[in-house]
Amino acid sequence: MDGRVGQGCRTAGGRDGGEAQGYWHVAVPAWLMSQPGHVEVAEPHLPTGAQQSATVANPASGASSDLLPHFQLEPEDVYIVKNKAVSLACRATPATQIYFKCNGEWVHQGDHVTQHSTDRSTGLPVMEVRIEVTRQQVEKIFGLEEYWCQCVAWSSSGTTKSQKAFVRIAYLRKNFEQEPTAREVSIEQGIVLPCRPPEGIPPAEVEWLRNEELVDPELDANVYVTPEHSLVLRQARLADTANYTCVAKNIVARRRSGSAAITVYVDGAWSEWSKWSECGAECTHWRSRECSEPAPRNGGRDCHGPELDTRNCTSELCTHAAPGTEDVALYVGLVAVAVCLVLLLLVGVLVYCRKKGGLDADVADSSILTAGFQPVSIKPSKADNPSLLTIQPDLSTTTMTYQGSLCPRQDGPAKLQLPNGHLLSPLGAGRHTLHHSSPAAEGADFVARLSTQSYFRSLPRGTNNMAYGTFNFLGGRLMIPNTGISLLIPPDAIPRGKIYEVYLTLHKQEEVRLPLAGCQTLLSPIVSCGPPGVLLTRPAILAMGHCVEASAENWSIRLKKQSCEGTWEDVLQLGAEPCTELYYCQLEAQACYVFTEQLGRFALVGESLSMAASKRLKLVLFAPAACPSLEYNIRVYCLSDTQDVLKEVIQLEKQLGGQLIGAPRVLHFKDSYHNLRLSIHDMPSSLWKSKLLASYQEIPFYHIWSGLQPFLHCTFTLERLSTSTCELACKIWVWQVEGDGQSFTVNFNIAKDTRFSDWLVPDEVGTPALVGPSAFKIPFLIRQKIISSLDPPGTRGADWRTLAQKLNLDSHLSFFASKASPTAMILNLWEARHFPNGNLSQLAAAVAEVGKQDSALFSEAEC
Repeated sequence: MDGRVGQGCRTAGGRDGGEAQGYWHVAVPAWLMSQPGHVEVAEPHLPTGAQQSATVANPASGASSDLLPHFQLEPEDVYIVKNKAVSLACRATPATQIYFKCNGEWVHQGDHVTQHSTDRSTGLPVMEVRIEVTRQQVEKIFGLEEYWCQCVAWSSSGTTKSQKAFVRIAYLRKNFEQEPTAREVSIEQGIVLPCRPPEGIPPAEVEWLRNEELVDPELDANVYVTPEHSLVLRQARLADTANYTCVAKNIVARRRSGSAAITVYVDGAWSEWSKWSECGAECTHWRSRECSEPAPRNGGRDCHGPELDTRNCTSELCTHAAPGTEDVALYVGLVAVAVCLVLLLLVGVLVYCRKKGGLDADVADSSILTAGFQPVSIKPSKADNPSLLTIQPDLSTTTMTYQGSLCPRQDGPAKLQLPNGHLLSPLGAGRHTLHHSSPAAEGADFVARLSTQSYFRSLPRGTNNMAYGTFNFLGGRLMIPNTGISLLIPPDAIPRGKIYEVYLTLHKQEEVRLPLAGCQTLLSPIVSCGPPGVLLTRPAILAMGHCVEASAENWSIRLKKQSCEGTWEDVLQLGAEPCTELYYCQLEAQACYVFTEQLGRFALVGESLSMAASKRLKLVLFAPAACPSLEYNIRVYCLSDTQDVLKEVIQLEKQLGGQLIGAPRVLHFKDSYHNLRLSIHDMPSSLWKSKLLASYQEIPFYHIWSGLQPFLHCTFTLERLSTSTCELACKIWVWQVEGDGQSFTVNFNIAKDTRFSDWLVPDEVGTPALVGPSAFKIPFLIRQKIISSLDPPGTRGADWRTLAQKLNLDSHLSFFASKASPTAMILNLWEARHFPNGNLSQLAAAVAEVGKQDSALFSEAEC
């Protein structure tokens, strides 16, 4: 599977059938060439798909093929159990040198254990070599390819290669993918008990227990086990009533499923009727039968019908009763019952009428009961008592005026001094000009100018994911719409008298090669801001999303920056003391804010420290908006949970004519080496059918974990049984094996359903570049007054430190203190976090609590 759209999945149980056919050549290492007795024979080109021994003769004339090495012992596939190393061995004759090669790399000479002997029958030299392979060696390339080794033997006539031996880490998960369930079946009915064993390497063998005794199909013709490990009882017998357990085992462990109780029941059946009895004195005779052929067993149903049958008869023994006696008794009983019913009815009517008569007429009218919930208009006069009316306030219009000082009263012992005077006092003599401006160049002209610069060669062509503008000392802001990516240039970050043309661009993964090693994963988009090398007197703030569930015990997170030479360097480790004051990063739940005094190309990379480390995946379902044919595709995207990736997928789906068919979900994907599985269920079989041959699709773990393949998705191809079918109802499950999972209930009309269009981000709107005061929420003059008041150390800590604490930024005090204006750093970060919807009232309240600011400064008139 690769990262291209449409290539995201493989079906369950799929595996490459072998190596790709081709030719290869491996150079012999220098240390091997210098060994005594070694013959310098270049290793020939061989088909890499060959698993059996391959032999090539020395091109020297007169060489005999009888003297080519042949293997008496070749390495075999082995499994590493827990942390125990495994041994690989090979033996060849005649051989002057034998060395192992693993995954195309020669194993060092010092790692070989060699034994020499002589073949007694031929007198030719025999050489045997062994190496050990550890779990760490296999895990180092886990997920990239399988770990394999093979021997190469040399003689004076040529070389011979052994077959490849694969080394795999053995394991067996704890949880069964499907367990047998209890059932009750009738006798002679067929039974199928499913069992899907836990995932494991090597695959688990399955056996069945009946009441803790092994079920052997060879000894019982009524039982067999399918290739899918299900236990089948052809015809249920009473003796098959038992507890059945599925057992999975391999070289690592043995797992037991939950026991399933199977009950085989027998419905009862009547025996034959007995003979009629003799006619008795009451002129009747009878016959009987029993529910015994068979009797009900294990909860089976009883026989239906009478057990005794009687009939009238005549004989000399019977005495006839007087005619009409029985009929008279019947009539008398019926009359008595009728009289009782009439009396009960009369009593009920009387009780009802008495209760009805006691109700007030107004209460009996149902309109009175509901009148209290109708809208009422009340217009009180001057004579009305105001205490008798309650007027509900109009919550749609609220006006609030704060009266009084936001600072503590000056007449108490705990008063705070304002060393710089009131914040509304004049700024002093001088001219202060604030003005708005706009970018000086349109996109085409801007890109054309930048294309002459060397650093522009690695930037993406076009301006779709790019923002740019011209800035001076007043600062400004660049934003790439609908991506969560922005660059804040604070006031005075650009030296006065200078004008910079600044750009901000989002890179696609294939445009920039970001090397990842081990358990590293890309957590953010790759973003460039520039031009690189410009002089900034204060840090700019780069904001971008991330997909990490951050915790110090599970993650080591680093900020990477690409150097001028093209290499990626770690410039900051989050959570550790920064080694330089040029960079700093504020990591929040879904975004990070990078302080940088040097523009360039940045990315956030994480390395998991435990299997509990997790990333957020955004699961999004798309399907065609129109379906002219019987075939219909549902695409399930598994994306890194950042706005930029979602934007790209939505743009792609718009080109494909797709529509969103379900609310996006978030899945926490753990570093557990387990793949992601997707399945579809509960479709109406009379209207739809799935073309998926397996029970689920699968995306390999490393394709997701690396973060370098942004548009991974699986496609479920469905088929309508009729063109008139427009309603689709199904469930789609997405889960990580032994991890988190999400389900989608899909129920929509494939022709006209647009319920989920609100989830889509809007088309690109707004201004990508804001220059000067329009780029900031805090008015410039108020900002300067706050800085001048809170930068100097205040009495009892009433300065920028308290403001940082009120804004929950006190974990960054050392960074703020390292700058010329700590307050400016705090306000800049607030601007980056809260633009454009920041609440100035909350900031004003935080400043007011410090005791040096009046909330009136943040009135709407000045903002």
